[in-house]
Amino acid sequence: MSLTLSALATLIIGFLIYHVLNSLILSPLARIPGPKSFALTWATLGFEDYKGTRTRKINDLHAKFGPAVRVGPNEVSFNSISALRTIYGAGSGFERTAFYRMFDAYGRQNLFTFATVKEHGERKKLVAHSYTKSVMLKGGNSAMVEQKAKLYMDLLKKTGPTIEIFSALHYFSLDNITHFLYGEYGRTACMEGSEQDRALINDILDTSRRKLSWYAVHFPGFTKWLYSRTGVIGCIARHLYPMNLPTTYTGIRLHAMKACQSFAMASESDKAKETSLIAKLWQYHVSRKENGLDDLDIASECADHLLAGIDTTSDTLMFLIWALSRPQGRKYQEKLIEEVGKITVDSINADRIPRADVCDKLPYVDAVIKETLRLYAPLPGSEPRSLGATATIDGYTIPPRTTVSISPYALHRNPEVFKNPLEFNPDRWLDSTKEATEAKKWFWAFSSGGRMCIGMHLAMAEMTTLVAAIYRQYTTSTKGDFDTVSPGITARYEVFYDETCSAMEEHECQIEFRAHS
Repeated sequence: MSLTLSALATLIIGFLIYHVLNSLILSPLARIPGPKSFALTWATLGFEDYKGTRTRKINDLHAKFGPAVRVGPNEVSFNSISALRTIYGAGSGFERTAFYRMFDAYGRQNLFTFATVKEHGERKKLVAHSYTKSVMLKGGNSAMVEQKAKLYMDLLKKTGPTIEIFSALHYFSLDNITHFLYGEYGRTACMEGSEQDRALINDILDTSRRKLSWYAVHFPGFTKWLYSRTGVIGCIARHLYPMNLPTTYTGIRLHAMKACQSFAMASESDKAKETSLIAKLWQYHVSRKENGLDDLDIASECADHLLAGIDTTSDTLMFLIWALSRPQGRKYQEKLIEEVGKITVDSINADRIPRADVCDKLPYVDAVIKETLRLYAPLPGSEPRSLGATATIDGYTIPPRTTVSISPYALHRNPEVFKNPLEFNPDRWLDSTKEATEAKKWFWAFSSGGRMCIGMHLAMAEMTTLVAAIYRQYTTSTKGDFDTVSPGITARYEVFYDETCSAMEEHECQIEFRAHS
């Protein structure tokens, strides 16, 4: 027995020695700078994930070690334009990792979670035209965005002068994306007062979803097993749940499924009248196309677009209004008010809302949105990729299946590119200087390449139209402590906020709207 234990101990010690030597000396990744504690085990970065400090920690590591940092035994973070092109450029070959599988819906993959270029490309062909800028800024889509902006302005009049904008802006984005996706078969009416629809954002407010996300990323098999237990084992398993049932996005996904089922049961003539995205996808349904999409494929695709279209737009708008409303942002707000005040009568619709196509061309509105996205990117964390073959990135040899990533948070805070990077300054995007030109190259709020955010033009139409509509009629200022307190949002398994502030209030932002005299 003692001989067996001795042999086992020898094997364990030998394995540990080999692991240390391989990680710190033999591996091609050993050349890449970074803390040894990160190079030896995934648990070091995993613990940063658990604490909700991953994104800021990686940014600190780049500040200390440079544009390439080894953050795990098999993971490297980059922070350069050259690496951005290599990893995320069109035709790079790098694919999404298993990290994205937590965004599958109803057990089916979708545009966001497909790993291979082939799978993603085939699905993207079905929906890409609906999201083009030309389609977004004309006809029914522009009318939809303008109508939702009008409803938001009506909401301000009913509830003002002070309003909690985190919730109100989620109503705005939810009403937009459900109308775009489902038309009459699932559009919400949050801004018109539907309490049932408003309750959908409760999925977003539950802060325990961050813990569930951590488990889903680091222990996906165990998490799936845990939630699938029934009977006596299920009763025990409930005490180990990272998030109690119903889990994150349950209500939103149920709404999405009901909308798809409602559309599926509609008559062919009614389906033909619908111009929403689900109607476009239905043209490729198995009942119409051989090897086409079945009901769950379409439901998963629509649910993914729904989830992607809520937080991203609303959180950006919240930070934008908050930043302009703080004392240090007033001068930028005045410039914005001056610009939108020059919108001519023939560029305003019958509801006194500036036309979406006109708002798209306003340079200062664009600068304010761009600066908000730079400083408060709604998805600030790493975007992991891997390649099945050896690659070279910024001069470093990257073995096959190494996870590599870039973070918008770190990219947008490079002090060599962005002067005073933590300062909200929309003017930096208007300069024609070499510095401003370089800054535009580093702007990465919507990702890039073939996996660039497909909903970018819808999001921009929503934001430009609402921002122009608000500041044509109102001046905004912070209420309570929000001149020094930052609003906070859940970003994957982190809380994201303005780190220069003295404190943070998650999922809340109080703003006063005062009509222009």
